[in-house]
Amino acid sequence: MKFKGKAWKFGADVDTDQIIPARYLNTSDPKELAKHCMEDADPQFVNKMKPGDIIVADKNFGCGSSREHAPIAIKAAGISCVIAKSFARIFYRNSFNMGLPILECPEAVDAIAEGNEVEVDLNTGEIKVNAECGMRNVEAAPKIFKAQAIPPFMQELINTGGLMEWVKKKVHGS
Repeated sequence: MKFKGKAWKFGADVDTDQIIPARYLNTSDPKELAKHCMEDADPQFVNKMKPGDIIVADKNFGCGSSREHAPIAIKAAGISCVIAKSFARIFYRNSFNMGLPILECPEAVDAIAEGNEVEVDLNTGEIKVNAECGMRNVEAAPKIFKAQAIPPFMQELINTGGLMEWVKKKVHGS
């Protein structure tokens, strides 16, 4: 599975309240949650980002409560994946359960600037950063990083759309 999109940078310790504020937890409708994705971290985020874009964050992304609404909101907003230095463990697990690809790669996070074009290959863990070198209309050579490998079972969860879809597939044999 490969993704390509514009990077949106966030700092350390972005908690689930910043990802999807508690005032919107009266619904579990992905489309409604998507409208408020990252609202308390950047009120204009959903108006600026485009489907396929990538969130890049410092350490401990998704800390706070264990709500599944956070990865649902990110995925439903159209974000293709999240790259961070580290993730809160419950967010890490919830992301795979909801089918949201996430990668840990501190070196890539440090190298990516907001607005860079980023390509991700989940099969290899490769993250390619395309950045301008400062001269008008000139791009620097892409920088390539290797994220921690995603175990095959977790990749299978992502490919089937999350844990519930994976279970349905196994139960119904389709």
